[in-house]
Amino acid sequence: MDQPTPIFSTYRREIRAGLRDIAPVAIAAVPIGLLFGAVAAAKGLSALEVALMSAFVYAGGAQFAVIEAWAHPAPIAALTFATLLINARHVLMGASLGPKIHLTGLQRFFAFFFLTDEAWALSERRALERPVTGAYWAAMALVLWANWTASTTLGAVLGSFMGDPARIGADFAFTALFIGLIAGFGRSRVTLVTVGVSAAVAALVHHLVGAPWHVASGALAGIAAAYLSAPREGEP
Repeated sequence: MDQPTPIFSTYRREIRAGLRDIAPVAIAAVPIGLLFGAVAAAKGLSALEVALMSAFVYAGGAQFAVIEAWAHPAPIAALTFATLLINARHVLMGASLGPKIHLTGLQRFFAFFFLTDEAWALSERRALERPVTGAYWAAMALVLWANWTASTTLGAVLGSFMGDPARIGADFAFTALFIGLIAGFGRSRVTLVTVGVSAAVAALVHHLVGAPWHVASGALAGIAAAYLSAPREGEP
């Protein structure tokens, strides 16, 4: 009976580890994906458009913000700017994870298209104990990408039968989701100042100017508040 080669065994072990680590995250993402698809359908996007958006944009936080500000015609410049600000953290995440993942430069470039907060956190944790291999990353990242694309598309299909989500209060779901995420950020002075300033500026801009500029304004104000309120070197 042929025995598997050491290389094949290593790949298989790494793939199993990636699937095991990402499984709870993928399951938790399904209801969020369904909800996003339903609200996107209510905004006028077809199931195909939702599928393409999830597959090629693949940025949950940015997609939430964009769909909230979606209008006809779409304000492309404002939405692009808001997406850039929201995803700017990926620059730091990629710089942190890059030296720890065992891929060539070109492979790393394509692999980091699938970079998410969850994949980054799991990979950083794994890097504390062992190398982050390409097989581990591929198993983890591709499953989460496929899960997000499928769940949002299914949500769009189901949402087309649901009608206006405001009838059952589902239009508040995005706001509730972000309130829940913010509640988990902690209670440090910097966090409270950042969230408070960002929320106040976003609300003021939305009242005076309107969507979608409140998203970018709130993000910029939050970045500035975090920088100004952060303790300087030598301060307690």
